[in-house]
Amino acid sequence: MEIRKIKLGSQGLLVPGIGLGCMGMTGFQEGNMYGKADAQEAIATIHRSLELGGNLLDTADLYGPFENERLIAKAIAGNRDKYIIATKFGWEIDDSNNLTWAINGTKEYVKKSVERSLKNLNTDYIDLYYMHRLDKNTPIEETVQAMSDLVKEGKVGYIGLSEVSSETVKRAHAVHPVTAVQSEYSLFERSAEERGVLETLNDLGIGFVAYSPLGRGFLAGQIRSIDDLPEDDFRRAIPRFQEEYFYKNIELVKAIEALSEEKNVTSSQLAIAWVMSKGILPIPGTKRRKYLEQNLLADAIVLSGDDLAKLESIVPLGTDTGKPYDEFSMGLID
Repeated sequence: MEIRKIKLGSQGLLVPGIGLGCMGMTGFQEGNMYGKADAQEAIATIHRSLELGGNLLDTADLYGPFENERLIAKAIAGNRDKYIIATKFGWEIDDSNNLTWAINGTKEYVKKSVERSLKNLNTDYIDLYYMHRLDKNTPIEETVQAMSDLVKEGKVGYIGLSEVSSETVKRAHAVHPVTAVQSEYSLFERSAEERGVLETLNDLGIGFVAYSPLGRGFLAGQIRSIDDLPEDDFRRAIPRFQEEYFYKNIELVKAIEALSEEKNVTSSQLAIAWVMSKGILPIPGTKRRKYLEQNLLADAIVLSGDDLAKLESIVPLGTDTGKPYDEFSMGLID
């Protein structure tokens, strides 16, 4: 099995149909986003992904901060040209490597961030460089012009945005062609569709990359109680995992599992295949080879019109499964 390649956007970037989200492979600030990780197993997962044709790695300077990019540098050493590296900037990290919790999209910060990421990744170019969140105090045109300069300098291949509105996409794309927009998207989270962002991207020939295509782990079917999450897992603090939504969401997962059993696949594979059926690139995160291999098998699943209708009748567009972030983080989405 080798995963199919697809075009991401219309600027010439060719990627595997499923990418690898690397965030969970390292800590995040003091705690961990999804429980503890093992560096050797994480590196082995990256190597296995390459063997199977899954050579797109998604990271950000924020993860750690910087630890994730450094882990990837170790994993790709000697094989840089075989991987497509996507990283992000925007959450301001000061000179002491502390997160300030501000978003910075100024020209100066873009230039500072890329040099830092190049150093941490131990490379001289980044394939796809995203603005992680919109800086509402800096015109998007200034940020994108600075990113455009990086493309001209050969430090960046293609540019992307994350969690932005249609209006922001249009303004950015007028300055420099945007290759991809990354937002949360899954059977449990379809706001990019509801807000018309997907339609804008299709009109402009921009690719859409879905992070958390498993609904932050819900759709993997292994969470049945809040106690299934580690004590320091950030999901304990977000609305989707609070009691008001939790047990309602579990019922939706059980209905999806029943359909996946009919098709003899896992609920994770079904959820990923559903995202792919929309012409969207999913980047499920994992830090273990076992789950990576399971996720990549979703590439071979063919969903009929009937399958899609059944899935979307379980979780129709507009279903409220609970917000994916706390109030502060929701306020940073454009």
